[in-house]
Amino acid sequence: MTRAPFLTSAIVFVSILAGADAVPAQSMPDGENGRYTLSPIADGVIRLDTRTGAVSTCNNAGTGWACYVVPDERAAYDQEIGRLQAENEKSKAEVEKLKAELASRPAVAEGKTDEALPKADLQKKAEPKVAESPRKIEIPLPSDRDMDRVMSFLEQAWRRLVEMANRMQKDVSGRI
Repeated sequence: MTRAPFLTSAIVFVSILAGADAVPAQSMPDGENGRYTLSPIADGVIRLDTRTGAVSTCNNAGTGWACYVVPDERAAYDQEIGRLQAENEKSKAEVEKLKAELASRPAVAEGKTDEALPKADLQKKAEPKVAESPRKIEIPLPSDRDMDRVMSFLEQAWRRLVEMANRMQKDVSGRI
């Protein structure tokens, strides 16, 4: 009978072990080496959520610790790619619309000639155009040649002014 208490205790021990396996495992709390991994940085810590993969920067701003999610570059790239694809599709539709509009127009513009103008017509100065009402006059803009002449004149005048100021400064310095 000495074996009976040993056998009974063995059966109780095995049943306890079997019962322990039947108890559902409890998840670890979020802050205890479970969900987050923390790495120190210069002004706080970087927090990695091991379940979602989200990365946050956490720092103590004086009022307490605050964590801010770091933007995911891949998500930003995917969003920009989607925006550009939508814009591209819109542009394609607009191009097709313009092509259809262009195709519906006559092939040659009325009143247009393919002949070159005589040289005498090219050398004529453009005269001011009179607008609809008799009091308004349209004045043509100066040509590039005219603008170059004005710039040359202004450069010469500036140089002369600077030379004159230098001469006067020398004269005043010599008198003192």
